[in-house]
Amino acid sequence: MTRTKRIGAFSVRPMDPSPGREDGRSDAELVHAWVTHPRSAFWMMGDARLEDVEREYTAIAAHPHHDAFIGLHDGRPAFLMERYDPTEVELKGLYEAEPGDIGMHFLVAPPENPVHGFTLAVITTVMETLFADPGVRRVVVEPDVTNSAVHALNKAVGFEAIREITKPEKQALLSACTREQFEAATTGADR
Repeated sequence: MTRTKRIGAFSVRPMDPSPGREDGRSDAELVHAWVTHPRSAFWMMGDARLEDVEREYTAIAAHPHHDAFIGLHDGRPAFLMERYDPTEVELKGLYEAEPGDIGMHFLVAPPENPVHGFTLAVITTVMETLFADPGVRRVVVEPDVTNSAVHALNKAVGFEAIREITKPEKQALLSACTREQFEAATTGADR
């Protein structure tokens, strides 16, 4: 769990895409509302049906090199995090992998009441979660080249752009952040 000075406590748990949890709302329903929101255009699931989200995240849950997590803020679902092996998923054959690389996606739920610094706290939590695994040496990402907001967030936590790459669904900016770059960028940060 990560605790910030101003914003609260953050944690992650595995996503369960199964319909009908005991609280009445499935993780797939939550994520469907998030990925189809206009603010989530770069997630490229704006027209997805609930069944599409269930199918996508059931496949991720079954995949040996890809995981999905629900991020919690003060115990309430607030973001989606995906972790993947970039030599097997998303970036396979598109870049020069290094030992200890891990890939990541994250999506913040559309806020009811925006809080300054919230998304930075989320990406910091995501990075801390990934680097909690001692085998992870570097996080790689491939956001759309036109997603300037996420490029700024990535830079704030230590990512450096490597180069543009062409993926089937988009032109992406391959970027990477080592454990040392992350620690240097976030040490002493007022969170």
